[in-house]
Amino acid sequence: MTPRSRRRRRLVLAVAATASVALAGCSTIQNNRQNSLEPKGSASNTINNLFWPIGIVAALIGVLVLGGVVYCAIRFRYRPGKNENPKQVHGSTKLEIGWTLVPALILAAVAVPTVSTIFKLNENPGPAALQVKVVGKQWWWQFDYKDANIVTADELVIPTKRDVHVSLTACDATLPGGCNVIHSFWVPELTGKRDVVPGHDNSLTFSADKPGTYLGQCAEYCGLSHANMRFRVIAMSPDDFDTWVNEQQQASVEPLVDSSNQPAGAAQQLITKFGCTNCHIFDDSSKASLGPNLTHLGSRSTFASGTYKLNESNLVSWLLDAPSLIPMQSKDCRLPPGPNVTCVGMPSFTKNTPKGDPVMTRDEAQQIAEFLLSQK
Repeated sequence: MTPRSRRRRRLVLAVAATASVALAGCSTIQNNRQNSLEPKGSASNTINNLFWPIGIVAALIGVLVLGGVVYCAIRFRYRPGKNENPKQVHGSTKLEIGWTLVPALILAAVAVPTVSTIFKLNENPGPAALQVKVVGKQWWWQFDYKDANIVTADELVIPTKRDVHVSLTACDATLPGGCNVIHSFWVPELTGKRDVVPGHDNSLTFSADKPGTYLGQCAEYCGLSHANMRFRVIAMSPDDFDTWVNEQQQASVEPLVDSSNQPAGAAQQLITKFGCTNCHIFDDSSKASLGPNLTHLGSRSTFASGTYKLNESNLVSWLLDAPSLIPMQSKDCRLPPGPNVTCVGMPSFTKNTPKGDPVMTRDEAQQIAEFLLSQK
């Protein structure tokens, strides 16, 4: 390869790299509602105020370092007929002290506010804050409002302008083996990431300035359907939040069983027939279960970790064959939970069903869906 062709090749590679970086920043979506640079709460504002000065300093240092590299690459490049061996000189003590001390001071200046911010976001404001226990499962989030005795899933409802302290865990009494895999809790517009580690609980405090829906995401790979492990934080005015709490504390609209402990209707009989109670609770919003608590499912706007809008059509398709909508491993999910049952995700009731287990018809799925949607 001639020198000219090598230069041409390097130029093409440089142009391709620059174009790739430019295209990576292009998007037809103006706001995907997961932009950490658009803070909507006290915690995200604190993080944003820390990010910008550190980011600017880092960018300036990067420009200086890269500029020095480019200068040296051009200034001391190979030239035909010139001796390539550099002049041997003894090191400069002042220079070595300088390039050791200056980075150390810069790192110290970055570390102090960073560590201070981490401790600040970890603080528990106590009774003044809404206390919520968050359990990461595969692949959804359980929200346990300790003081209100409410357990729900996929949608974390909070009041505006009030601190919310979430204790994050991957361990729960409902899980086979006691703990799940590692997850990471992240609501970009409201707070930073915080890992949910088996055997090592974490915590986080944040708030929302205005009513609205803020999109959250698991930010740590956790298995087959990690990308679908979403959730929503729904911020309401304090009065609307109090109304929501009162509604969630009420008994289910339609009971699962009657006074003789028998299914209270046709849909309830189907729920028993297909073993849905092995993983879900339908009539007590204060209890946790292996799968999401469905006592007030009809009051939510989404299901399946916020992936699908809650309506009859989507719910029927989910009941019939959930693994066709979201990838999951659900071979054992039709068995009662126990130490030897590794149930992950929702089972299919129409495909690859265990031998001897009943297969669900569309009419049966529709009856169950209508029952669930009535549970406001």
